[in-house]
Amino acid sequence: MFTGIVEELGEVTAVENLGDASRFRLRGPVVTEGARHGDSIAVNGVCLTVVDHEGDEFTADVMAETLKRSSLGALAVGSRVNLERPTAVGARLGGHIVQGHVDGSGEVLARTPSEHWEIVKISLPATLSRYVVEKGSITVDGISLTVVEAGPDFFTVSLIPTTLALTTLGHKQPGDPVNLEVDVIAKYVERLLAAGQEAGA
Repeated sequence: MFTGIVEELGEVTAVENLGDASRFRLRGPVVTEGARHGDSIAVNGVCLTVVDHEGDEFTADVMAETLKRSSLGALAVGSRVNLERPTAVGARLGGHIVQGHVDGSGEVLARTPSEHWEIVKISLPATLSRYVVEKGSITVDGISLTVVEAGPDFFTVSLIPTTLALTTLGHKQPGDPVNLEVDVIAKYVERLLAAGQEAGA
């Protein structure tokens, strides 16, 4: 489990096409400290398994399903990525519960700068809009954010200077893809309500 609090801005150093999958090599001195084969690291919000680790770099395999559902397929050598290790049991939950299971992708629609923060508008797939509410939580490229406005096919978030400086959202421009993970609690509530309605029918 992750919390959506990005630990560092890493970099893709190699991409190998494996046909129905891709192998990425990524640099991240913080997240690779003490890393072992089989560990999990979230890359732009996608939970990946460490295949190999050497120095401040690690490799991870990404299967076709993940490449299709997320924006990882658009990564190239030199791309910056948000990196986070799983939260330790008993640690503070700084963001919200993030599984690292991307529900879909959106696109940066607009950026509106202000003196001390910036509003970013992001497109929202119709299949996910019912899970997004104002003041609720959403994960964008692995970053736990609070929804400012929730529209039928978009939402907005307000980014503080720290988020702009230390994550990929400081560099994303209109047209760039982002990974989205909605609050898993909303999905469980929906499923439970549906089951209750069926039982009472």
